[in-house]
Amino acid sequence: MIKPIRILLQTTIPSTEDDWSIFRFSLLQDYLASIQDEAGNPLFEVKARDRSIDAEGNDPVLSTLGESNFDQLWLFALDTGDGLTEKDIAGINAFHQRGSGILTTRDHQDMGCSMCGLVDIGDLHYFNTKNPDPDNTRWSRDDPHTTYISWPNYYSGANGDYQKITLVEPIHELLKNPHSPSGSIEFFPTHPHEGGIGVHPEKLNARVIALGKSLATGRDFNLVVALDNYTDAQGNLVGRVVANSSFHHFVDYNWDINKGCPTFVDEPPGDGMKTEPRALEDIKAYVRNVALWLA
Repeated sequence: MIKPIRILLQTTIPSTEDDWSIFRFSLLQDYLASIQDEAGNPLFEVKARDRSIDAEGNDPVLSTLGESNFDQLWLFALDTGDGLTEKDIAGINAFHQRGSGILTTRDHQDMGCSMCGLVDIGDLHYFNTKNPDPDNTRWSRDDPHTTYISWPNYYSGANGDYQKITLVEPIHELLKNPHSPSGSIEFFPTHPHEGGIGVHPEKLNARVIALGKSLATGRDFNLVVALDNYTDAQGNLVGRVVANSSFHHFVDYNWDINKGCPTFVDEPPGDGMKTEPRALEDIKAYVRNVALWLA
């Protein structure tokens, strides 16, 4: 029997009932755990947890991640700057530099900006007060409805709906879906204020692979960035990275609005994910592709 790939699903916030804590990613966790190989063996072993702190204020798992037996980290950065300590960052960097794969995602404005200290990953995510988008024409609010949220935010649609995404040629293997009529992933869950991601020109091993389009302004925005393995200056074969513009691509509420959301979410939801089954099939195909590609 082949040993399953060990995936850590981790938020950067403590467990809180009325927040986007890890229990709100239960559909993602269950789906990953359900994937089997041709012999019926589980492909993935999934551990899901929120941030906790030890006596020194560090997360005991993230700060020692480079010494762990996890194969992948899926980091849902939901803080506004205080979600990772220097020791946590060092642990994640060591994990990455030993060749382990990482998915990172965040949301609007400065949500997730504690990731700025992470090697490579910090360059892929743009925030309002840290590492802003080098294109300063994007330093403006895109979402016209939730006016208290500043840039970057891109209005791809209501929570509970789906968006038709644009694939960047050549189509990346992360976006293939043999069960789709086109052979590729076409739909992603939507969110009223997705965050900003991108690639610096010197990152030759990274590229934007999918775009969304704002329903408010018609403006394209980067939806997914993929960074492939490379050998760094110290001779480490660094692991692969996937960066998504919003954690709402993965959270229960955006796969099934009946799962509910924190009370501070005040935008009216849609029901597109219920009426178009291919949308849920596509995001699950993407999740499976990410887990296999990062491995």
